[in-house]
Amino acid sequence: MKFSCGVATSFLVAGLATYGLADNPISSYHYLADPSCASDGDTFYILTDVDDYNNQTNWNYDIVGLYAFTSEDMKNWTDHGMIFRSKREFGNYPSNTWASGIAVKDGKVYIVYPDGASGVGMITAPAIDGPYTDPVKETHGVNRIAGSGSLIGSCDGIAHCFDPGILIDDDGKGYVIFGGGESNSRPYGNNFDIISFTESNGKITFDKNSLKKVSLPNSFEAPYLHKRNNTYYLSFNNRSQVIDYGMSDNIWGPYTFVGTVIPGIGSVPDAHGEGGNNHQGFAPFKDKWYAVYHDRRLVTSDNHPAATTQAGVRSENPNYENHRSVSIDELTWSGDKMNKLTFTREGPKQIKNFDPYRTYKATTSSKQLNIRSRTDWTKGQPVKHVLLPLTSRSESWIRVSGVDFGNGAQNLRIKAANVGEGNKIEIHTGSASGTLAGTCELAKTANNMTFTDNDCAMTGLTGVVDQLFFVFKNNGKDSTMGILEWEFQGTKREPEPQTPYDGKVAGVPGKIEAENFDVPGYGAGNDSYSDNDAENQGDAAFREDEGVDIVLGGTGKAIGYTNVDEWLEYTIEVAADGEYPITAYASSGAENSGFCFSVDGKPVGDTVNVTKTGEDWSVYQEFSAGKVTLAKGPHTVRLTITGNNVNVDWFSFGTVKDSVPDVVRQLGFHAGSSKVYRVFSLSGKLLGTVDLARMDATQALKAAGYRQGAYMLKQVNGNRKFMAKVTE
Repeated sequence: MKFSCGVATSFLVAGLATYGLADNPISSYHYLADPSCASDGDTFYILTDVDDYNNQTNWNYDIVGLYAFTSEDMKNWTDHGMIFRSKREFGNYPSNTWASGIAVKDGKVYIVYPDGASGVGMITAPAIDGPYTDPVKETHGVNRIAGSGSLIGSCDGIAHCFDPGILIDDDGKGYVIFGGGESNSRPYGNNFDIISFTESNGKITFDKNSLKKVSLPNSFEAPYLHKRNNTYYLSFNNRSQVIDYGMSDNIWGPYTFVGTVIPGIGSVPDAHGEGGNNHQGFAPFKDKWYAVYHDRRLVTSDNHPAATTQAGVRSENPNYENHRSVSIDELTWSGDKMNKLTFTREGPKQIKNFDPYRTYKATTSSKQLNIRSRTDWTKGQPVKHVLLPLTSRSESWIRVSGVDFGNGAQNLRIKAANVGEGNKIEIHTGSASGTLAGTCELAKTANNMTFTDNDCAMTGLTGVVDQLFFVFKNNGKDSTMGILEWEFQGTKREPEPQTPYDGKVAGVPGKIEAENFDVPGYGAGNDSYSDNDAENQGDAAFREDEGVDIVLGGTGKAIGYTNVDEWLEYTIEVAADGEYPITAYASSGAENSGFCFSVDGKPVGDTVNVTKTGEDWSVYQEFSAGKVTLAKGPHTVRLTITGNNVNVDWFSFGTVKDSVPDVVRQLGFHAGSSKVYRVFSLSGKLLGTVDLARMDATQALKAAGYRQGAYMLKQVNGNRKFMAKVTE
């Protein structure tokens, strides 16, 4: 059983089977646009714009980020969330990530994006979830490939410097194509450029001298390159909003015009004749080819997903023009020419069974009803995507198709946050009201950013299940549960209790190092800590696979970057019945920091209020936390944060001989040292400088415009360096 120490907790809301067919579009809970696609042989990738957050007015495309989806069977898709956020990740650029392109090679992801309509750049990441870096800036020292102040210094006379596509050829050489519109110097039909790049030892270099114009009749925007056998294909959107294409045996052209491959989207089924602009992507996967495109079938449906503006205002009647959805269909060929695409409701056929005995993001499904999602985004880290059921609606579920359970699943593990009452997930087969295989009643968590495992017994799940439904139920309140991941298991895994760090129980009387919290167990109720984010953002390189932020400081290591309601637990062994004084060694560079203690679920001692021990977090002091009466034997101690941004080095129950001498406590950052620090990202990029002469690091970073995240500060005239965190 988990507990606090009298602190009010605040909750934040935020052979193959015969398959049933998953309807297009691939997501029913986000408006998406301008897709491109790629394949690495094992996984198919779709990259899209997010079309949820614009201002609901015609021709006001305020695109704030990029979404990504992957599949291994072309029926069940994993939504990775907003993998990249414009106007945030690199400061003020890019402004709007309209219509971006994707390539994947050896697991590495390459994305080319437009900066609105005024430039083109590139980002790369080790995996689709990020984190993303800017190879153009790293190699060439500029933010963009094309546009003002870019690598090529301009847009080469192109009117609309946007809609980039990317192709990495068989020899490893890469190409980026971009452009659109018309101008006096680049008339309609002659408005695309191609530039090449190479990669060596992870460094990407663009050859600005390779820049070359390419043209095709009637071309207007959305240039896209792909290759089949030894032929290159250049497709584009023409002024009639139809995707045409040409062919060449040379990447640089000239290209011979062929004709239409994707007709106008007004003929898409269930879109009620709503057309508009178009965008495309083509890629091979497992001996077949596929085409992605956007349409208006979701926004015109009766069950559209209640899009929101950037201010969070829901609209039950969203604007058709600004809200698009992304679909996929199989592309067929006649010799070396692409056949005109046939739009379908069903989408591609599933090409292999789904393996349920792996860990999946909860946003993995073939169809959905009445759900939303939230991307948990921390600068410099891979994103996390959370499924949010809309349980106030009549039904809320996701469906997974063609699931091969083999000899049978006995257990389902679901990692979830739960701040409501009565939240549960039912597993049904056949339909959302079909045969019940099991029910998961979710354990309560401290907040909607804290996730814990829930183990649920399953019955009747053997062989191939055509349609498997996760049905979400509660008392009708939305946003009280968030599902992070799930996996089925052949045998049930029994709960495992938390254990002392390194197998050593802390003795009382004695000193307990704060970083030596218990090792988490398995299953609900067996966590040993609660941290508001899942990453260790400290600089101590200690227990990096766990979420507690551990920093260098005090007598060695300390817990840092703390937030209200975070907690850690420690197993202790009391030598004898008695009353023990509580002492703690802590620091803070902020006002109103603090913490308290509890033992076996009961508050003990006094809350420690820590008010700015120094100009930064390097000055530690001893604090008294009152006394506690303890019985001989084992106990569990919980340390709970009551005020943000306190660092705790150690605490003790009883008199401890090796308390830190005053001379050590006074060591820190003294007046007279340089107060100007360089600010680096966690990946080592220099972001700027801050002056700590009149404020602490967090205040200085906020004042300088740095957003939420962790930063490394290094003294300009001196050797001092430390981590600082902006929490809001």
